[in-house]
Amino acid sequence: MSGDDLDKVAVLHDPVRRAVYDYVTSRGREVGRNETAEAVGIQRTLAAFHLDRLVEAGLLDAGFRRLTERTGPGSGRPAKVYHRARGEWQVSVPARDYRTLALVLAEAVESLGGEERAEQVARRAGAGFARQDDDLVGVLRRRGYEPYEEEGRVRLRNCPFHVPAEEHPLLVCSVNLGLCRGLLEALGQDASAARLDPRPEECCVTFSKNNEN
Repeated sequence: MSGDDLDKVAVLHDPVRRAVYDYVTSRGREVGRNETAEAVGIQRTLAAFHLDRLVEAGLLDAGFRRLTERTGPGSGRPAKVYHRARGEWQVSVPARDYRTLALVLAEAVESLGGEERAEQVARRAGAGFARQDDDLVGVLRRRGYEPYEEEGRVRLRNCPFHVPAEEHPLLVCSVNLGLCRGLLEALGQDASAARLDPRPEECCVTFSKNNEN
C-alpha cells in the first residue's frame, strides 16, 4: 500500500463525495455539474466542489465540451465535464501484492498450456459467488463488475481483473467467462447467456437478459 493510494481512498470517506463519485463512474460517459447535482440531490456549487476535489485526488478526469447541440453565437461556452480516471488504486494493511502473484500465475498457466483446465476451475469458483437469494445483477455488482443494461443485454462497465487481463487477455477473458458461466449455472440459468463481447474500457463478458429458465 502506498501513501498516495491511501490518500485517494480517504477522499471518498465523505458520504456526499462518495455519492458524487459513484454517480459519475456509473454513467460510463462524461457528465456535467448540473446533472450530477440533480442526481445526487445537492446544490450545483457543492457538486462542483466535490467533483473538482475528486479530480485533484486523481479519481476523476475533467474536460470541457458543449452539453447541447447548439452551435454559433448564443450557444454558450463549453461546460466542464467529468469522467472516471484510468488509474487503479488498492489499499491493504499491511501491504499486499496480489497483482504480481496474479501475473506470475497467469504466465505459468499459459506456459504449461493449462488454459482449458483454468476455465474449468473458474467455472466452479463462479458457482461459489451465488447466494441462495441472489439475482445475477446483484452478484455482479457485489463482485465489482458494475453491471448496466443496454439493448436487451447486461454489460459490465468494470473488469475486476484489469491488470492481468492487459498482460494475458486470452487467458484472463477465458477464465472470466468461466466464472460468469459458473455463476449462471448456480443461479439456475442458462450458462450460454454469458459470452465474450469485449468493448474498450469495459469487461469482456456480456449477458443476455432473457436467460432465466
